[in-house]
Amino acid sequence: MAVRKLKPVTPGQRHKIIGMFEDITAKVPEKSLVYGKKSTGGRNNTGKMTVRYMGGGHKKKFRIIDFKREKDGIPAVVKTIEYDPNRSARIALLFYADGEKRYIIAPNGLEVGTTLLSGTEAVPEIGNSIPLSNIPVGTVIHNIELRPGQGALLVRSAGNFAQLTSREGNYCVIKLPSGETRKILSACKATIGSVGNSDHALEQSGKAGRSRWLGRRPHNRGVVMNPVDHPMGGGEGRQSGGHPRSRKIVC
Repeated sequence: MAVRKLKPVTPGQRHKIIGMFEDITAKVPEKSLVYGKKSTGGRNNTGKMTVRYMGGGHKKKFRIIDFKREKDGIPAVVKTIEYDPNRSARIALLFYADGEKRYIIAPNGLEVGTTLLSGTEAVPEIGNSIPLSNIPVGTVIHNIELRPGQGALLVRSAGNFAQLTSREGNYCVIKLPSGETRKILSACKATIGSVGNSDHALEQSGKAGRSRWLGRRPHNRGVVMNPVDHPMGGGEGRQSGGHPRSRKIVC
């Protein structure tokens, strides 16, 4: 994937850098793996705002992603690479040999027509989900489980990858994208390769309106509020707020 910088024809396009979509092969998601997503706007069941700076945003449909990859030994063919509005990574639609369809996070380099496999019989190739005990030391991985059968929780966002550095008994030592090393049970599964859409980090929105499309409302700081609204508010001129404090929550 690549990014493109727009010509500064308007103020909103002056600093705008957006991703290319040449890797997308389908515009309409698989109907059986999609359901409606209700927007809360930061309100709870009584209508009270419990999370600030949320609201609006484009309507989205939620894609059901298979993070467990428990269909061991059944080959699956990559049918499409699709955009997912709910995450930074691309997703891939798999057609299993038994007729089932599932979405997975698309790793970097995955192409339509590739055959994937999960389980102990799978070879360590891009997109295959294998227990850590069967993955060679030094392999780049993503979609890592913390407990066997729980489903992948670590290293799922665009461009991220971890590395299996060593083994200690029943555990594998994994170096995470943050630089942290972590022991994880060897029975846990991980997917070979790095997460796709690696240029996502290079994108720049260019204007405040794109934040509103994503459901993010303007965020005002505590130091610019009045004392009645925030402990760090008030003061003559540009007063600093002192040491950081949380806003008082009035029930």
